[in-house]
Amino acid sequence: METLAKWTVDDYHRMIASGILDDRRVELLAGEIHEMTPEAPIHTFCGGSLADYFRDRLNRQALVREARPITLTSSEPEPDIAIVRGSWSDYRERHPGANDIYLVVEISNSSLTKDLEQKQPIYAAAEIQEYWILDLTTLQLIVFRDPQGNKYQSRQDIKTGIVSPLAFPEITISIEQLFSV
Repeated sequence: METLAKWTVDDYHRMIASGILDDRRVELLAGEIHEMTPEAPIHTFCGGSLADYFRDRLNRQALVREARPITLTSSEPEPDIAIVRGSWSDYRERHPGANDIYLVVEISNSSLTKDLEQKQPIYAAAEIQEYWILDLTTLQLIVFRDPQGNKYQSRQDIKTGIVSPLAFPEITISIEQLFSV
């Protein structure tokens, strides 16, 4: 059996600072450095449109970050969207941590297995209260809530209807709108 070397978040930051990871699209997941999947145009469209939708509705109640790092215990993923407390100036010296995060959204075109099997346990273990996967292949939203240990106790696969983030119940979006925002 082969043993992989695990990297800490500090190790990862030192690699970034030294330039080792320049010209590479990577993220740290559970101590392992993973290449990020290139985005198809539909992925970029849905992610950007949804982020704009949240920005318009939140009206500066929170910061909407697109494809930017969040720092967790042994991971530094770059979710497609993270809605976090505060403003850009709060993150001048650090990335948002688990306690700063209201909602994480991954847009999945070819990365559903990774989003379900690798990222979901990481987000749950960090106690991020809500995690959405916008699955472009099945045109459904997978909503995870109630983290305990490295699992979410609630999972909803939604193909029709209305959804709201837990932290912002006044913001509603139809599932059909998610794919055409």
